[in-house]
Amino acid sequence: MKKTIQTILLAAFVLFTTASFCYAEFSVTGNNAFPFFHLGCLIIGGLIIVSLKKKYSRLYLSEAIGSFALYTVLVALFTVPVVDALKTFIN
Repeated sequence: MKKTIQTILLAAFVLFTTASFCYAEFSVTGNNAFPFFHLGCLIIGGLIIVSLKKKYSRLYLSEAIGSFALYTVLVALFTVPVVDALKTFIN
């Protein structure tokens, strides 16, 4: 029962993190330059982490949440608005 609840909590975290990424990207870029590839990478990565959590009982919930949070930051770093912001910050 504990494993199922932790998997559901992880899936909810993945869903809310992906939704917040979509909202942030849509509010910055608009509809014409939305990064659908990055969104797909987040969805696939979330599914993989949730399936690993379900398969391996020794994987802690905090480890799974932390790894997906870091993965989300990594994916967000390679979107156009962040790259443009880094360019203007450096120059």
